[in-house]
Amino acid sequence: MSATIERVVTSGVFSLDGEDFEVENNVWLVGDEHEVLVIDAAHDAKPILKAIGGRDVLAIVLTHGHNDHLNAAGGLWDTSRAPIYLHPGDRMLWDVVYPEIEPDHEIAEDDTFTVAGTTLRVIATPGHSPGSVCLYAEELGTVFTGDTLFHGGPGATGRSYSDHPTIVASITEKLLALPNETVVKTGHGEDTTIGAESANIS
Repeated sequence: MSATIERVVTSGVFSLDGEDFEVENNVWLVGDEHEVLVIDAAHDAKPILKAIGGRDVLAIVLTHGHNDHLNAAGGLWDTSRAPIYLHPGDRMLWDVVYPEIEPDHEIAEDDTFTVAGTTLRVIATPGHSPGSVCLYAEELGTVFTGDTLFHGGPGATGRSYSDHPTIVASITEKLLALPNETVVKTGHGEDTTIGAESANIS
């Protein structure tokens, strides 16, 4: 039996380059009734912990270092003591939110996490930020893309540390190589599929 996927939506402020924006974020839980992996820890630990319930949290995996994807990681760690994983390319963004502590582990291309018998593989997809990653669960036919790919196309690249040609290359070379029917679970907003977005990458 493979893992199941749950979504928790949290609301708060995304801050970068001296500007603040109200946003809603998707927090993804992958697991079963015993254990769970948390993908991104956004805004408020309380609803995330409520959804986790009494399950063992194996890891908190951050798709990138923007504050709205990790500002609840400290609160989750306080309760669960689950290790926090972040790509080193985004350490400068982490340090803005958590200047006194370090992530527990670095992640890199082709690292894997296994939860409830299901493996998720790290795909490095720089562009939205230097250390952006996606997590591909082949068994579930799903890729968790953070802010790299949305319903409608690539994530934003108009701010510090982002680059449009880089994100297009990441999506084209890495994500569009996945099966067309792969479900895309994003950092904000609704699901899509790899096939549906293949025409939206430019």
